[in-house]
Amino acid sequence: MEKWVITAKRADFQTIAEKFHIDPVTARLIRNRDVVGEENIQIYLHGSRNDMCDPWKLKDMEQIVRILTEKIQEKRKIRIIGDYDIDGVMSTYILLKGLTGVGANVDHVIPNRMTDGYGINENLIEQASCDQVDTIITCDNGIAAYSQIQRANELGITVLVTDHHEVPFEDTENGRSEILPPAQAIVNPKQKACHYPFKGLCGAAVAMKVMEALYQKLQPETDIVDRMLQYAAIATIGDVMDLVEENRIIVKEGLKRLHHTQNVGLQELIRVNNLEPEQISPYHIGFVIGPCLNASGRLDTALRALKLLCCDDREEAACLAGDLKQLNESRKEMTAQGVEKAIEMVETTSLKNDTVLVVYLPDCHESLAGIIAGRIRERYHKPSFVLTRGEEGVKGSGRSTESYSMYEKLCECREYLTKFGGHPMAAGLSLTEENVEPFRKRLNELSGLGPEDLIEKVAIDVPMPIHYIRKDLIQELKILEPFGKGNEKPIFAQKGLHIQGIRVFGKNRNVVKMRVTDEAGYAMDGVYFGDGDQFLKDMSKKEIWSVVYYPEINSYMGRETIQIVIKSYQ
Repeated sequence: MEKWVITAKRADFQTIAEKFHIDPVTARLIRNRDVVGEENIQIYLHGSRNDMCDPWKLKDMEQIVRILTEKIQEKRKIRIIGDYDIDGVMSTYILLKGLTGVGANVDHVIPNRMTDGYGINENLIEQASCDQVDTIITCDNGIAAYSQIQRANELGITVLVTDHHEVPFEDTENGRSEILPPAQAIVNPKQKACHYPFKGLCGAAVAMKVMEALYQKLQPETDIVDRMLQYAAIATIGDVMDLVEENRIIVKEGLKRLHHTQNVGLQELIRVNNLEPEQISPYHIGFVIGPCLNASGRLDTALRALKLLCCDDREEAACLAGDLKQLNESRKEMTAQGVEKAIEMVETTSLKNDTVLVVYLPDCHESLAGIIAGRIRERYHKPSFVLTRGEEGVKGSGRSTESYSMYEKLCECREYLTKFGGHPMAAGLSLTEENVEPFRKRLNELSGLGPEDLIEKVAIDVPMPIHYIRKDLIQELKILEPFGKGNEKPIFAQKGLHIQGIRVFGKNRNVVKMRVTDEAGYAMDGVYFGDGDQFLKDMSKKEIWSVVYYPEINSYMGRETIQIVIKSYQ
């Protein structure tokens, strides 16, 4: 069930269009993305490296650069502790390459998802002490590791935290109080006392900022950001960060560099997936390259993905890239089986009445819990947790909807959990098996979700008749790219359309081509990607339809025609 909602934000679209030499439709799309004010519109349309924020505005940047400089000069042993997802791997690579480039005595550890769990832990601290590590620098983790960092302090290890996750807190009589770990420096824009203008960076972007500041001090002639932007862009998309403000610039500029990447490992990963380097878009990172890089951390060790990035030998890189692709194929198969079991459980038990779904699949590979939770969330439009049986109790991941702050709700249920962390839209957690059912009940008691929150909303940017679509307008819409979370592809709608000449293609019958005609007789090609047989069945019931669509130029054998891609219909 869907509810179509027209986004009706007001502005003087004609004046904006004239000022920036764009179509009024484009002006309206920009306003719908909450970009207001001439300076912000200018940056949205034409933002470049020059518009990125000053790294020194991040809290504790001076401390972290000072400490790193001393440790590098004294040849102290520095250890990077990253994370096993795409953001953690890219963060680790950025710090590793950056610190090596200024002569640091540095090595790295990426926790194993199955044996170590998320982030820095006591075992890794003890191991660092045995290895005579002087300084640990975390990336994409550490903000919630209070006791672990306290232990490092006891062992005389300096700890520097670079992270982007939500800061743990407790509610007191005097309001909400942050629980910051006792590290020597914490660089995380989410801290209350951090006045960095943009809070939405991923872990790799935070790591890049630290290296940018370090290089400004030690090697001012070296443009480390230019080298690292492609990795920060991959992480920003892969970690599903909002593509707004600085993130949009990181992705836009990073993609330009990725199109001509000199990284042999990335070249081979692109090749093995039959992609053209210059055609790589956020879609390819999110659904092709990213899942291959993530698969190593899910089913094996993320060190394989890091090894690929560090590899200079073409033959070895080709072999590593092929292995990652194969791992991802296995992951897809296992995911499909897990999704099937989860749906069966929801459909055949009282779970279907819950507003927050907690599905316990003991035998599911724990690394797939987050992906399965995402699929369940999409199907039922409810916040969803998938829990699995790990070596030390139950572990799980959650994926949320816009109206439910998952991390905050976990904070309210913390008495049932042994460990948790995350964002409003996604979270990870650990608990004992006997707490699974009490946790599910309590989450649902506290959900605060009503029937309206459980209906998927389709936000329509502009109700636009198909006769308004022109080639030059479609080409102009490209200035709104890159599209992704927070900067979604524009959606248009028209009612009163006749749909004729329907043909279904594809071995799964999931491509539908047709001719759409408005009430005045204006006709255009249309295409729909989905269940072709269901589409045929629906179209046999009525003559006139409303559709939600995106216009595009279809190139076939050198001939260009305009068509609409139908996203939804009523």
